[in-house]
Amino acid sequence: MRTAFIDTLCELAGRNSRVWLLCGDLGYSVLEKFAERFPERYLNVGVAEQNLAGIASGLAFCGKSVFIYSIANFPVMRCLEQIRNDICYHNLNVKIVAVGGGLAYGPAGYTHHAVEDFAVLRAMPNMTLVAPADPAEARLATRAIAEWEGPCYLRLGKAGEPVVHATDPAFRIGRAIPVREGGDLTLISTGGTLRLALGAAERLGISGRATAVISMPTVSPLDEEAVLLAAHRTGRVITVEEHGVGGLASAVAEVLLQSREPVRFAPVRLGREPLGLAGSQAEIAAAQGVSKERIIETALSLFDQAPARASH
Repeated sequence: MRTAFIDTLCELAGRNSRVWLLCGDLGYSVLEKFAERFPERYLNVGVAEQNLAGIASGLAFCGKSVFIYSIANFPVMRCLEQIRNDICYHNLNVKIVAVGGGLAYGPAGYTHHAVEDFAVLRAMPNMTLVAPADPAEARLATRAIAEWEGPCYLRLGKAGEPVVHATDPAFRIGRAIPVREGGDLTLISTGGTLRLALGAAERLGISGRATAVISMPTVSPLDEEAVLLAAHRTGRVITVEEHGVGGLASAVAEVLLQSREPVRFAPVRLGREPLGLAGSQAEIAAAQGVSKERIIETALSLFDQAPARASH
């Protein structure tokens, strides 16, 4: 995903002299192509994330479209006050790009795991949250946030994520992407868990449970219409995300609760424990409750319950 991001950003910067890129002393082997082509619009501020957000805010006040890039939770947690008071409060055109969202930096441990970022940033005024599922969505998301006026958060994987979409899907901020049809259950996924959702849907389909899959690349603003339509059509909804409490599941639950749409709902998301794990992304995610097997198990538990309403 990060390669798709930087290639797309270079294309955009070639057409728009307002585009800047700032980093916090990282991104080696990724950001060089931008730095070499646009040295006057590239700045490494060092290991100083508060300055990273502050300088970006100043450039945005001068009319620039500024992308800041860092690992996992560093561009969020280390400079949250600057994001809140400088970027969000003033509705500035700053795009926060976090590489290695979720548990992508698994071996580095909890300090490098971005597992509360959705929850924190969903509470910030004017902030748009985007989490593409694969390199195709990453390219489209980069273009979309570049055109979007106001603060954005782009949550990327680390490297080597497989392409899920055979062709580029229609991509708009605030809109879901239907990936698979089904009338018995809907899986709503955000970020790199889409492949898990599709794998679970395939397995469920073999046993006769027709399972729809939706990619939800925009966590905020959420596509409420797509959520309600899924609930109405299937009567069963499961969210899938590599995040803890306060992310996609919470956003979807709020919509369902306010609508009072009769639906069986369950989240597949990271548990609170154990936080001390280090290992591969897949190993830690499975240990904390996010895997294809857990999705299937959760789905079967919903099928064991009486439907909230007749499915369509």
